Amino acid sequence: MDRQPRRPDRLDGGPGQAQVPVVRELIEYIAKSLVDDPTEVRVAEHGARGSIRLELSVAEEDMGRVIGRAGRVANAMRSLLRVAAARKGVRATLDILEPR
Repeated sequence: MDRQPRRPDRLDGGPGQAQVPVVRELIEYIAKSLVDDPTEVRVAEHGARGSIRLELSVAEEDMGRVIGRAGRVANAMRSLLRVAAARKGVRATLDILEPR
C-alpha cells in the first residue's frame, strides 16, 4: 500500500485550526527585523473559520520602515502572508494600525 508521508506543516485540526501561530510569527519576525524598537511590535489576530485578520502595530517612529516607500514593504509583507496562509489552508489579511 502506497501511503503518502504526513506533511509536517499540516496539523490534525483541519484547515485553519491551530495554524494561525505560524503566519502570525512570520509577520512578527519580519516586522521585528525592520524596526528600530522590536519590543514595540504587536501582532493581534482575529479570525473565523478558514480566515484570519492580523493587526500589526509598531512604534510611531517605525511606521515608515514597516510601510515603506509607496507602501512597497507593507504590500510585500501582505504577499508573503497570503502565500504562507494558503499553504496552511487559510486566508489571511494584514492591517497595519496607526499609533495611538
